[in-house]
Amino acid sequence: MRESLEDIAMLALEFGRLLMEAGAGARSVEEITRQVATGLGAERVDLRVGYASLAITIGIGPDGITRMRKVGPLGVNQSLDQALRGAAARIERSGFTVAEARAELDSLVRGSPRYPDWVVAMSAGVACAAFGRLLGVDWAGVGPIFAAAALGQMVRRQLAVRKVNVFISATAVAFLASTLCGFGARWAGSHTVATDMTVAVLLLVPGVPSLNALNDILEGRPTLGSARAVWVAVILVFITAGVWLAQGLLGEGR
Repeated sequence: MRESLEDIAMLALEFGRLLMEAGAGARSVEEITRQVATGLGAERVDLRVGYASLAITIGIGPDGITRMRKVGPLGVNQSLDQALRGAAARIERSGFTVAEARAELDSLVRGSPRYPDWVVAMSAGVACAAFGRLLGVDWAGVGPIFAAAALGQMVRRQLAVRKVNVFISATAVAFLASTLCGFGARWAGSHTVATDMTVAVLLLVPGVPSLNALNDILEGRPTLGSARAVWVAVILVFITAGVWLAQGLLGEGR
């Protein structure tokens, strides 16, 4: 029995949406969405990847259909990204029905592993402290950087859960982490306080979106790449504003 074009299109778009929100690049989204659609029986697949939406056109024989899907906030979830890639490969190889493919997708989304918030916070603290040493901060500043970055990550997570605007969140977390680090570094006797305060907010730097923006432009998708690049530039401005306010409060960075 031939699968419904509507069902194939919507399931393929669901894979594409989840991949975009997990931080996948446009080329990966196109390849994996095509895998799903062809694995479910589509003979022709065309996908348009936009910053905030996806549009797919699929066809079987003389019939065709075009559908669109909104994309939510873009984040980074490598575990989900890899799980979706594996599921798409299985659908392409094994001749799943749409119902079986939908069950596979629902299962992996529910079962996608997630690290506890405290583990992520500690990891962010360690990473920022290590970058601090690479950037020349003294040992007295390492502890305050670790503590401020870890606390900043925990606050960042809580703001994300409450769906606070990402730009406001970036400014608030940058101000909080930088201020706490500044006070802690002074108390610890650090001689690199201004640098310490800047390093404490490196957890906010959007590395994956920056790489995706560059890759999209180099791969011939200037519209999508430019949209990503603008988002990266604006988030960096808001991070800088938070650090600037903190340094102004403590009289550093002059």
